[in-house]
Amino acid sequence: MPYFIDVILPVPLDKEFTYSINKNEAAFLKPGMRVAVQFGKTKVYAALVSKIHQNPPQIYEAKEIEHILDESPIVTDSQLELWSWIAQYYMCTRGEVMRAALPSAFLLESETIIFKNEQTKVNESVLKDDEFMIYEALQHQSLLRIQEVMNIVSKKNVLPVIKRLLEKDVITVQEEIYEQYKPKLVRYVKLHSNYSEEGALRLLLDSMTRAPKQREALMQLFMLQANSNKPVKVEELVKKSNSSSAVIRTLIDKNILLEYNLQTDRVQYEGEQKVETKELNTYQNKALDEINDSFLEKEVCLLHGVTSSGKTEIYVQLIEKTIQEEKQVLYLLPEIALTTQLIARLQEYFGEKLTVYHSKYSVNERVEAWNNVKNKKNKAQIIIGARSAIFLPFVDLGLVIVDEEHESTFKQYDPAPRYHARDTAIVLAKMFSAKVLLGSATPALETYYNAKSEKYGLVELTRRFGNVLMPEINLVDIKTKYKKREMTGHFSDTLLEGIQHALKEGEQVILFQNRRGYSPVVECNTCGHSPQCPNCDVSLTFHSHRNQLRCHYCGYTIAMLQQCMACGSSELSTKGFGTEQIEKELEELFPEHTIGRMDQDTTRGKHGYERIINRFENGEIDILVGTQMLSKGLDFRNVSLVGIMNADNLLNFPDFRAHERSFQLMQQVSGRAGRTQKRGKVLIQTYNPFHQILQQVSVNDYLGMYKDQIEERHQYKYPPFFRIVKITGKHKDYNKVNDAMNWLVKSLRNVFAENVLGPEFPPISRIRNQYHKNILIKIPQKQSLAKTKEVIKRIHNSFKSIKEFSGVRIIINVDNY
Repeated sequence: MPYFIDVILPVPLDKEFTYSINKNEAAFLKPGMRVAVQFGKTKVYAALVSKIHQNPPQIYEAKEIEHILDESPIVTDSQLELWSWIAQYYMCTRGEVMRAALPSAFLLESETIIFKNEQTKVNESVLKDDEFMIYEALQHQSLLRIQEVMNIVSKKNVLPVIKRLLEKDVITVQEEIYEQYKPKLVRYVKLHSNYSEEGALRLLLDSMTRAPKQREALMQLFMLQANSNKPVKVEELVKKSNSSSAVIRTLIDKNILLEYNLQTDRVQYEGEQKVETKELNTYQNKALDEINDSFLEKEVCLLHGVTSSGKTEIYVQLIEKTIQEEKQVLYLLPEIALTTQLIARLQEYFGEKLTVYHSKYSVNERVEAWNNVKNKKNKAQIIIGARSAIFLPFVDLGLVIVDEEHESTFKQYDPAPRYHARDTAIVLAKMFSAKVLLGSATPALETYYNAKSEKYGLVELTRRFGNVLMPEINLVDIKTKYKKREMTGHFSDTLLEGIQHALKEGEQVILFQNRRGYSPVVECNTCGHSPQCPNCDVSLTFHSHRNQLRCHYCGYTIAMLQQCMACGSSELSTKGFGTEQIEKELEELFPEHTIGRMDQDTTRGKHGYERIINRFENGEIDILVGTQMLSKGLDFRNVSLVGIMNADNLLNFPDFRAHERSFQLMQQVSGRAGRTQKRGKVLIQTYNPFHQILQQVSVNDYLGMYKDQIEERHQYKYPPFFRIVKITGKHKDYNKVNDAMNWLVKSLRNVFAENVLGPEFPPISRIRNQYHKNILIKIPQKQSLAKTKEVIKRIHNSFKSIKEFSGVRIIINVDNY
């Protein structure tokens, strides 16, 4: 009787594939294990078993699997269930979800190995130069890998050369699958058993009078072992005995010491768990009781607490309670920058029970975190991470906390799956019957609407911790200031006075400008031409520290121009300003103070965020300039002034959420000021101080903003009253994308009538040489979401079968906001 398995492959195909296995393999395999399978002519993938059965495929002959890669499942049943939900809800494939969910070390792909063909005699004269170089290299070594071939011919794309050599029968190729994850082994030493008796040991030490360094190393080994019963690391012994690893190697070679390796985790927590959880104040206690009451009836609760009201302390109490019940906690944050500050705080309470998981961790570190969560290890009781942490293999989840739940960074835009971590976390929690707490000072409109309509619980926390007053927020009219000549560079006299006063008092300042680089536009004063990106419809941004013009969409760079490309004039000026320009102006205005900058350019690398945040917390930086990274829940004790350099470029954005987002961003940035006894101050520079949103920000009127925006959403049929699916077409040919999207919109209008908007080109219609065109489908509340998606899928499938539209890539983004 034949046996078969269905597998999920990490490729964007909509169906699972069936492979054949023998009886023993069928008895051993379980869903969630990986097997190496051949897919296509040569490619070998690590596929995930989803089902074991005895039904042969109807259309094709099932291939046999290559081999089994795991001894036990690496993916749990609840994960497979979540993947299916994500694939179905966000209209993508399980293969795409698998690629996003698994650490890349688990997605073994094969590597092409090149051998010399021993069967044929090669006529060297017919080989081209690059072919001959590879052929000659194979005379000296038995095999070559792709990377080595690249180095030999100094080219990135070597496939054409390999193809030509294959046609001439000079080489043969083979696919080799390899494991990327390597456990970390630490070298330890101990005394050889020959010297365990005192007499033998004394003789040994007497014989070592002429080798003082070796003798010293031995003496240190005894001392280390006497002080603690822990095994002794080679590295530690070298350090303590002031010797070198060569000395230790000699002792090992002489069979005096025995060397052995132990596997250890890469991420270790070194500190002590030393802090008792803080006493909550009356308001926090009341909020905590309300949350617990709400959890008795509802699965999800929204904690709407003003900035610096002590939400984290409430989270700590809830985490403690969940851990006592021996359940796991997932703590989601919108930004990696936030995790660095929060880890330090939570580790003081929970010590090594904390595991961190985000994209700046190395492949190996992520695999270790994954295994610790799956095995419910002590060190993985609390998992703190950015959005990808929802994919971890939880075994017994008890609580999910989504902090700053309004943040747009919880939404994944590219590549698929285009999921929203907050919404997915609610589904994940439901699978484990866990509770979800959403926390924010400025909740997303949809969340607040759900809370108001009693779908979620709602708990309000309106007082700052320690009864600190909310910051005083003033609007500065820079239109008038420019007319009165009261501006210095991009600083109004009011803002400069505020900065001077704060620095004089020994306090710190945060300045917010949501644009990195020095200047977004370089313009010729003679003819008005400005350098554009050749691949995208945007002007190049000037970055002064590297003296280059850079595109923020595709990464294209050129050196800063000395003269205009159009007319040759050398009179070039910069328009607009970014964080770099603010930093430069501050250095001239306050030369005796330290200025720091926090944006994508300064926070590259694993510890980029940590370095800047720690320096600012330790008072090494007086003024910190930054983009929206600064707004996300960071807690600085000594900041008394926050300045928003230009509020208008946030408000005038072509998006239905622009006003809500601007309010949230400004309110959050303002919340960084005055978090201790002294009342903080916020100055917002704007050309339009009478704008409704700015007025609401200045008096912390979230409810007023909510009422205005929800009324507008209702009137214009936007979420939370209508769901939105955005369909984007991409192609390098403008006409092709135009025709394709026109065909698609007609087909969709036949079904959804006036609820289809577009097709429209977005404000930046060409990115990386691809034209984009969008269609929006609005889905009313009473309309079945599942059936709507079925229709969209059906139309998409018939679109794919039209030959003239081949090559037009269609991207479907559900809940694209």
